[in-house]
Amino acid sequence: MARSSRDYDESDVRIRPNRRGSRPRSKDRPAHLDAVPARVTGVDRGRYTTYVEEGDTRRVVVAMRARELGRKGIVVGDAVHLVGDTTGDDGSLARIVRVTPRETVLRRTADDTDPVERVLVANADQLVVVSSLTNPEPRPRLIDRCLVAAYDAGMEPLLVLTKADLTDPAPFLEQYAPLSVPAIVTSRRDGLITGLDDVRDALSGRVSVLVGHSGVGKSTLVNALVPLALRATGVVNDVTGRGRHTSTSAVALALPDDDGWVIDTPGVRSFGLAHVDLSRIVHHFPDLEPGTAQCPRGCTHDEEECGLDAWVESGSAGPAGPARLDSLRRLLRARTPVTGDSHD
Repeated sequence: MARSSRDYDESDVRIRPNRRGSRPRSKDRPAHLDAVPARVTGVDRGRYTTYVEEGDTRRVVVAMRARELGRKGIVVGDAVHLVGDTTGDDGSLARIVRVTPRETVLRRTADDTDPVERVLVANADQLVVVSSLTNPEPRPRLIDRCLVAAYDAGMEPLLVLTKADLTDPAPFLEQYAPLSVPAIVTSRRDGLITGLDDVRDALSGRVSVLVGHSGVGKSTLVNALVPLALRATGVVNDVTGRGRHTSTSAVALALPDDDGWVIDTPGVRSFGLAHVDLSRIVHHFPDLEPGTAQCPRGCTHDEEECGLDAWVESGSAGPAGPARLDSLRRLLRARTPVTGDSHD
């Protein structure tokens, strides 16, 4: 190809301008001193539903995560700060620029060997384990695992037993008496839930997470506590005895009269505990914990050399010591799944 007779010089070379400017990039980030505090009540595909309280006004604001937060996870219950359009008007979108350090974290893993833990809910102070007494049958191992997760998270546990109109709750309650876990029994009569007032009192002024396997009546309970919740309810399969998943994501709902929060979660069929610190479980047995001083280093508290046996035999743990030790060890063993256990 023939070259042009004109010679090229530097004026013919086009240099792309530096779009980022000549100043070095600063690591400083905006302080966002005017950010508005809020609570995350729902998470859906990168959009966060938040609840903003300013004086006597309350509003729902949809937000997205600001880029400066990086890949930091945000879950239901998180206390956050918003900037941008925080009016809550249709079509508005704010930005979450700050996440307040969490006071409690409820976690689970896929199974007991999975090192990756998933944060379910933040900043709750009470874990409400909902179980039906029949149809579907209660799953003690799953309940035990939920109790372990509550102790590890520093949350207070509460058992709520449903469908007492179909069977006597006494035998089941007897299993958990040594654990000193408070329990509330509910039943359905003439379309009304008896025991609902007791549940409401237990949730008053608290941030409570409701967990349980499908079909136990958890969403029905939430709808009764928060009439405008409109959580979907399902039925139990007569063949498998299992309920249909009706809640697909966690959601935080304000109880009427500004009297606390209830967080409804999807039905669970397993609760991995690979992340659990065993010492936190023992801490919730103050009558037994002093006896661990006689345990060998690295004791799992479920072995022949465990010092707790001698502590209980000496009577130092009180008359309920043997039953309490059995319950503690039952919870510790909950971290180890039993092959073929359909109730796990």
